[in-house]
Amino acid sequence: MIPAELTLHQRRRDPTPAELASIPWLPVLLPAERERTVSQIKVGDALPGDYVCRVGRPVTYWFGVVEGLLKMSNDNEQGQSITFSGLPPGGWFGEGTVLKRESYRYNVQALRKSVVAGLPVDTFHWLLDHSIGFNRFVMNQLNERLGQFIAAREIDRMSNPDLRVARSLAALFNAVLFPGVGEVLRITQQELAYLVGLSRQRVNEALATLQEQGIIQVEYGGLRVLDLQALRTTVPMPRIKTTASPQNTTGSAAPV
Repeated sequence: MIPAELTLHQRRRDPTPAELASIPWLPVLLPAERERTVSQIKVGDALPGDYVCRVGRPVTYWFGVVEGLLKMSNDNEQGQSITFSGLPPGGWFGEGTVLKRESYRYNVQALRKSVVAGLPVDTFHWLLDHSIGFNRFVMNQLNERLGQFIAAREIDRMSNPDLRVARSLAALFNAVLFPGVGEVLRITQQELAYLVGLSRQRVNEALATLQEQGIIQVEYGGLRVLDLQALRTTVPMPRIKTTASPQNTTGSAAPV
């Protein structure tokens, strides 16, 4: 059981072999680089609502999601929360902030019980100075992240709720940024509603529409993508809602 009275930082520990195996950039390191780096990695067991990082706090780690689901967000001038991205397993984030050694401009919070890994800032910069493979990984991350946030701006301007849900789901199935997701995303409808900015009921309707069109399959505890390209590009067609037909005096269905 995780002690709730301890902060996430106080709950940090050494990673298990299985947790290390889930870190997508470790395989690109040379043996000596990997040996030095693994000794510096820490993981923390986050409870729902725990902040991994907060606006204005100095950067200390480059973070990644081993298990669970996080939300990256900020508050606008009216005090409303704006979600930038969901962060499922395999996702490492904040490399731009770590590169510049600046304070965080966003909040990252656990939506459910999660395991978060952290690489100290100084080790991150040491790898930049010594590892070609790590540099390529970070450059690829930055390039993919740029596309992600451009897409997020487009999603914010969409008035079609079904389209918002489809594109938001597609972003979570990005194999480059979130390699730990695979074909099935473990997420509840309420968690997806938090990320998309819609009600749980409206998200449920959108998922039903996408499932009827053969784009996704709703499974126990998650969602399976059947056609990722359609999720990224297709405009979902509204569902045709049927009502019970009135009955005639003979008890048979009346003609439409």
